[in-house]
Amino acid sequence: MSHSNRERGILRYRWWTRLNHWTVAISFVLLVLSGLALFHPFFWSLTGLFGGPIMTRAWHPFIGVFMTLFFVLLAIPLFKDSLIKRYDIQWLKQINDVLSNRDERLPPVGKNNAGQKLVYWIMLGCVPILLVTGIIIWRPYFAEGMPIWLLRFSVMVHAYTAFLAIITLVIHIYSGIWVKGSIRAMVQGRVSKAWAKHHHSLWYDEVMKERKQQPAAKDDSSARPQ
Repeated sequence: MSHSNRERGILRYRWWTRLNHWTVAISFVLLVLSGLALFHPFFWSLTGLFGGPIMTRAWHPFIGVFMTLFFVLLAIPLFKDSLIKRYDIQWLKQINDVLSNRDERLPPVGKNNAGQKLVYWIMLGCVPILLVTGIIIWRPYFAEGMPIWLLRFSVMVHAYTAFLAIITLVIHIYSGIWVKGSIRAMVQGRVSKAWAKHHHSLWYDEVMKERKQQPAAKDDSSARPQ
């Protein structure tokens, strides 16, 4: 790692992760807007954003498939950092300290805290359900060949799952705004050492340990006889 990169802080998200994240985020917002427009007459005016009701109904499932593909590309590399650890359980038990900004009382956490991990797992459960139920009720391609009971059941499950995903998204956005520096990390990719040490000290320690080992590894390789 070059000296200039060290001065710029710590790399938290690579460009591919950031691109996938924002592609999924924008796609999901479009799904929410088009889905609400189809769900209830109160939101019917939102169909104007997609060229009218017919185009809204046509675009919605295609956007869903598009988002699912990019979500898979995003979820796979984030899997390891999203595994629930013992300190995550303790973090959740101290949720009152989290909401009260009493960070000094919280246990040290890794690259992602328990809240971020829960968002990951909730969305990992919601997206496949939304995809499968969405395909079942997708007109005119699949719905015509489905029994009426399955269509009704899928519509209900699709709506409730979408509601859970929307609530999760709202909490995720609020948390990103609440914790100063989080959104900038997903835009620029880097965070300061102070930010990393304060919010994700275990991850900070891992990064610092790797940085110390890198020069040693280079010295060993240069000292070997050619």
